Amino acid sequence: MTNIHHLELFYYVARFGGISEAVRNIPYGIQQPAVSAQILQLEDALGVTLFRRRPFALNPPGEKLYAFIKPFFDGVEAVGNEIRGDSQELRVGGSGILLRDHLPEVLLSIRHKQPGLKLTLREGHRPQLEAWLRNQELDIATTLLEGKCPPGLNSMRLLDLPMVLLVEKSSRIAAAADLWKRDKIEEALICLPPYETIPRQFQQGLARIGVDWLPRIEVSSLSLIETYVAYGYGIGLYVDIPRYKYAPKIRVLPLPEFPPVVLGALWCGKKTPMVETFITEIQNRIKAFTT
Repeated sequence: MTNIHHLELFYYVARFGGISEAVRNIPYGIQQPAVSAQILQLEDALGVTLFRRRPFALNPPGEKLYAFIKPFFDGVEAVGNEIRGDSQELRVGGSGILLRDHLPEVLLSIRHKQPGLKLTLREGHRPQLEAWLRNQELDIATTLLEGKCPPGLNSMRLLDLPMVLLVEKSSRIAAAADLWKRDKIEEALICLPPYETIPRQFQQGLARIGVDWLPRIEVSSLSLIETYVAYGYGIGLYVDIPRYKYAPKIRVLPLPEFPPVVLGALWCGKKTPMVETFITEIQNRIKAFTT
């Protein structure tokens, strides 16, 4: 019996014109080698070669098979929407600050358009968010982007966020440059774990200007950085979020010599209409904040 999952993978390969293109559009996480292997299994089961790899082109057996399965797979999503009726679901991941301070208005706007919307919100750092996307536990995540997009995921740049330092308001440090002049920085650096984008890019920037300053306090969220700076534990590494209101005991030191980090959206496979709506709404909010 022909494996239905193999047929589904072939459908995406034929529809998008190749295996690598299919991987970028399959609505769940799967690696290119896995797709290639399962397509080969399908061809072995059928005893034919379905398409030419480079340049991509369907062979006659591939054209016949694609014409047969295309109406079914084209209609699966529409049937699902019809069965669900008016109910819609959106599962969003992001940092605590984004979920708390910026996404409520975005999601409220979506709920006005989709009254039956079911929401799931999950707080996490980028490695967690990527895993949840691949496991189909999230539809979209807003997080910091760095380097190439991970395999199986798609990304969109939303906003550049300057890095800043947070000091307790009574601190005598007037500017970040005052720290770079010292032989040794005595204050504790408070930041996210070193595998996160912000501390990693900050350490790269320190290396460029010849400064050694390793973190002494690692915390799991940006909000904790602000809390511990306010209590005098040290200097915090943060990002300047538009219109964000810092605690009264906090003063912000810009880092003009350091490049900004990039806030973006991540999703797996082809964007659903709900994901498209979410991206449009968050882009509208960013535009309102930055103009």
